Amino acid sequence: MGTLIYDGADGFTFDDRVLAHLQAVISTKLRRREGFLLIWNDRTTAPGGTLRSIWLDPSISVQFVFSGSDLPELNRDWLTILTERANSNGGLLLEDALRAEIRQEVPEGSYRASRARKKEA
Repeated sequence: MGTLIYDGADGFTFDDRVLAHLQAVISTKLRRREGFLLIWNDRTTAPGGTLRSIWLDPSISVQFVFSGSDLPELNRDWLTILTERANSNGGLLLEDALRAEIRQEVPEGSYRASRARKKEA
């Protein structure tokens, strides 16, 4: 498990694969001097989790601390999904289902397939 440390806070825990994808998207947005909202369900705080959001801004310090010594391989499809969300008015919503797919706990494409089914209904 890696940690996203924002503005000197204690840090927020994410799986290293998820954190690597967040790092790629966040660093791109901040390099362009674009702020945005990151929203996720923090399951480290309570059994059902706590909805958490932070405003990421180029003027505030951010660190990515990985538990391993190698960066996980990035998936272009996941980066596209996360980037589109980061560019949206609602912010980057990091749903549990997408996080599970990035962590490889469900088959790749499961998240995208479930989203397509929801849109069709």
